[in-house]
Amino acid sequence: MSALVQREAAEIREEWLGRALSTLPADRPAAEAAISELYHRIGLAPPRFHWVPSPVGALTTVPPGVRSRPSKAAAHTSEWPLPPRFSALMRELCRGLDAQVRWVHQPMDRLIRQEVRSSLSRSTNGSLLIPVRAAHDAQSYPGSGWYGTQCVSWIAHYDALRRAAGVVFTPEQTRQLDLWAAAARSSGWWWPHEDVCVISERPVAVHTEVWGDDGEVRLHCADGPAVRYADGWDVYSWHGTQVPSWVITDPSVQRIAAEGNVEVRRCAIEHIGWASYIGQAGLRLVAAAPDPGNPGSELRLFDMRKETRVLLAVNGSLERDGRRRRYGLTVPGFFDDPIAAAGWTYGLSAEQYSLLVRRT
Repeated sequence: MSALVQREAAEIREEWLGRALSTLPADRPAAEAAISELYHRIGLAPPRFHWVPSPVGALTTVPPGVRSRPSKAAAHTSEWPLPPRFSALMRELCRGLDAQVRWVHQPMDRLIRQEVRSSLSRSTNGSLLIPVRAAHDAQSYPGSGWYGTQCVSWIAHYDALRRAAGVVFTPEQTRQLDLWAAAARSSGWWWPHEDVCVISERPVAVHTEVWGDDGEVRLHCADGPAVRYADGWDVYSWHGTQVPSWVITDPSVQRIAAEGNVEVRRCAIEHIGWASYIGQAGLRLVAAAPDPGNPGSELRLFDMRKETRVLLAVNGSLERDGRRRRYGLTVPGFFDDPIAAAGWTYGLSAEQYSLLVRRT
């Protein structure tokens, strides 16, 4: 029975992931109807709707009827009066749904929570939240509290419980869950004001890669923006890390040297390829040795920057494409022995690392 539920839960997870990453135009009537009913659930009349082409449009423009003042800043959504009320409505619904699950369906709930909710949450963090973070000022991004309320992961969890595990919710609980589900599958992110609700259209292009064992995805595109909206706003990403456009379109040794962010530097070097980067940058080879943790491969230690060296190694396990990735690890500049440097990256001494049969 659990194998059948697990298979159905995985199908529901993929269904909701597809909806979350959809690039189809928003179903505006459906989104407005669902959000209007959610307004009604917290005791408010339906708002006027202000549609924008992208999250950055929502966070940099003031919709008609909304006065621009500090409390309205998108960076402070937690201080707005409505997001906490909607989040409280969602939490109350979840408590009621959990009460229906308790005791009888707990084993199924644990399975679906892992197969559906946790997996979709990881995919959301690696894809949908990246454009929102990019739209916010990096210094004032408020976290994902309000965005977590809109996330499909919790909706898919309860949807899978009723569809795959046969959990029966009350008519009122079903109605509320369907409202949140309709809003999530009909449009992009939304930001509620007292009289006006701002809603973003979906992107027109989304590029992801599978990186997790349960089909989790993250933003990645090696030759252009990973996310693009109709107004031209876009976001570049290298294996789930947001990067400046030059990392994808024109990486160079000079730009890498001038970049202060270590993660951005790493992504740019990976895009060029560690071996190519080392050659282009003219890094001096300090020493080389057979890799005892990866028989048949070699460790090569190079000078990189002041007090920093880079260890070039080959991954001990195959990538999804069947190849072994060559990668670089920065190590302290006092290492002269590549084996000692490799051991240091694992918290081991050179002697301990030398005894490894094979690393992964």
